[in-house]
Amino acid sequence: MSTDIRRGPDGLARCAWVGDDPEYRRYHDEEWGFPLHGDRALFEEMSLEGFQAGLSWITILRKRPRFREVFLGFEPGLVAGFGDDDVERLMADAGIIRNRAKILATISNAQLVSEMAEGELDALLWSFAPDAWARPASFADVPATTAESDAMSKALRTRGFRFVGPTTMYALMQSAGMVDDHVDGCWRAA
Repeated sequence: MSTDIRRGPDGLARCAWVGDDPEYRRYHDEEWGFPLHGDRALFEEMSLEGFQAGLSWITILRKRPRFREVFLGFEPGLVAGFGDDDVERLMADAGIIRNRAKILATISNAQLVSEMAEGELDALLWSFAPDAWARPASFADVPATTAESDAMSKALRTRGFRFVGPTTMYALMQSAGMVDDHVDGCWRAA
């Protein structure tokens, strides 16, 4: 078996990045690479990917329930109304990533999403999904960015979005199922 694949306690072969963590295993099996649609869901994913920058995704997964609670389910219209008191409340909350720039970016991004027509964020993000995608044979074949994630990042930044760099947007494309980077040999790649 490739070093890019790891057999779990249930006998299933998975992408090796899952390791032994049950939450990572659940995320890999039930979320990562599944098509994700809807402005609220994609705003949440964009926000969490922004918070993840510089950290491990498992850290975000473990804190996601609290993120959802304090960011009011990532409803863009509600988050768009956050003010200075909310920023300070969030900065004091050890249950999330307390990074002022990322908190402010999430609020600012929510304001931008709130100004968009219903379904516009979904349509915009999915417009960058490649028409064809070659399954990676190994993790060495998985890029950090692509022409599509570069273009997505540029389009979002042009509209004023923050914490949406090309690497972060490629991670969004992976998690939202715009690309499927389950490597050959993973049961999800079948």
